[in-house]
Amino acid sequence: MAELVYDKTGRLLFTEEMRREYTVLIPQMLPIHFKMLEKVFRMRGYNAVMLNVSWRDIVSEGLKYVHNDTCYPALLVIGQMIHTIKYGGYDPHKVALLITQTGGGCRASNYIYLLRKALARAGYEYIPIISLNVSGMEKNPGFSLDLKFIRQMLYGVIYGDIIMNLANQVRPYEIHEGQTDALIDSWVDRLVKDFEVNKHSFRRAHIREQLNSISDEFAAIPVHRTQKIKVGVVGEIYVKYSPLGNNELEAFLRAEDCEVIVPGLLDFVIFKADNRVVDHYLYGGHRFTKIAGGFIQSMCLDLQQDLIAAISRHSEFRVPCTFMHLKSLVEGYLGYGNKMGEGWLLPGEMLELIDSGVANIVCTQPFGCLPNHVAGKGMIRRIKQNIPHANIVAIDYDPGATRINQENRIKLMLANARMAMKPSAAE
Repeated sequence: MAELVYDKTGRLLFTEEMRREYTVLIPQMLPIHFKMLEKVFRMRGYNAVMLNVSWRDIVSEGLKYVHNDTCYPALLVIGQMIHTIKYGGYDPHKVALLITQTGGGCRASNYIYLLRKALARAGYEYIPIISLNVSGMEKNPGFSLDLKFIRQMLYGVIYGDIIMNLANQVRPYEIHEGQTDALIDSWVDRLVKDFEVNKHSFRRAHIREQLNSISDEFAAIPVHRTQKIKVGVVGEIYVKYSPLGNNELEAFLRAEDCEVIVPGLLDFVIFKADNRVVDHYLYGGHRFTKIAGGFIQSMCLDLQQDLIAAISRHSEFRVPCTFMHLKSLVEGYLGYGNKMGEGWLLPGEMLELIDSGVANIVCTQPFGCLPNHVAGKGMIRRIKQNIPHANIVAIDYDPGATRINQENRIKLMLANARMAMKPSAAE
């Protein structure tokens, strides 16, 4: 058994010995992106396992160790981890947990402390927790982020976004069921292998080639395009993307004969970098923070242009807008200093969907997330006043909400969408 080592504050460290011997459990959020992340971790020598279980027991497990007033995503993530430790067949003395931190408010920073308290209550205080962040917080001798690792994760976001975008546009129309999902798995394996063996994998010209190839191969899948309701999904980042968090929302919408449109993760990454620049102008601060945020933002904007260009190769695909256009749509709704949770990005995503012709939107709202109730649900009335044809429904996700009630409210929104389609169908 690995020796337990603590820092001066009493925090349990993840050591080099643990890196060799322990299984690292990672809660899933975006199925495609995190599948790639799991493989990147394994490539770098970590025995990483992505947690995909989504049983209702996870909610009960979370309620045992997290206060019921805590935000729903925190309850789910912590419940999923403890449930896996108890019933997943792992030796509790040979597992570590990984969770993201960004240094901001809300879940971005505070889950890790809630998780430590929950582990202590459950009798697992000897399990180390790894903080995945780029801000230098909570360093561990057995885990480090070098430039190559950071670039692999960033390009994983780019590739994950284009695969998710195109898969959602092809899957509802594919002639041979399962062909889209098979292509997803193929590209995840190919991209991770490319990271490992190709010394040119980080060159922008090579990234463009890969993005173009992904676009071409998804366009080559045989489809039969029929008229379907297009539904955008926005909201708090976890419940927007996680099937566990939103009760398999995307699968439900596809079963209702809809095409699902989910904004990519890259906009959120750029949003966080943009906040560093805006904060400097609004509140002052260290000039280096502004320069670093501006550099990351510029790099991501260039990569976003490459992603947009790749999707634009095929006219049948809906092309996402640039981050800067999305940002411009928010003017008159929220100030750019509103950045807790998803801040102004959340109404921005709704406005971008409507601007591109997708007026039917599900806004996912987790219990306990006040910033997103303000920037999400709180902005819906204003958006509808300015854009009367906007068909938006806010769905609350919490331990006491029943799936059937959530789905019935979405069905009512879809009924309105079908009525709006009738005149154009008759024409």
